[in-house]
Amino acid sequence: MSQDIWINLPVKDVERSTAFFNAIGYQATSFGNERAKLAIGQTTILLFPIETFEKFTGSRIADTSSNAEVIFSLGADSREEVDAIIQKVEFAGGIIFGKPSENDGWMYGAGFADLDGHRWNLLYMDESKMPKR
Repeated sequence: MSQDIWINLPVKDVERSTAFFNAIGYQATSFGNERAKLAIGQTTILLFPIETFEKFTGSRIADTSSNAEVIFSLGADSREEVDAIIQKVEFAGGIIFGKPSENDGWMYGAGFADLDGHRWNLLYMDESKMPKR
């Protein structure tokens, strides 16, 4: 049995969302305004128009202007990569809700919302500084 996971995400405009993710450094391929494939590492996120998403889920989407339905956490290879992606997000029209900062002396991260208000977390973990158990 296949162990692949595909995450389905509703968006207002598939082509505009595809351009946003490509602009911030991820690989997104649009298939017109019907859907797009966003590949991040081994994870596939399919972007669907809201109407299509609501039709096959049988429910309305969350209002991301006032609610968070999930946060996607993305690993970064360095603090500099976190900073660079956040700059790209701002330039591409995303909203930064958590400016880059250090946590617990070994994690460095930032948070942003994409064009549809979906929340994303960038995180670099310096494993050499992780507390030992």
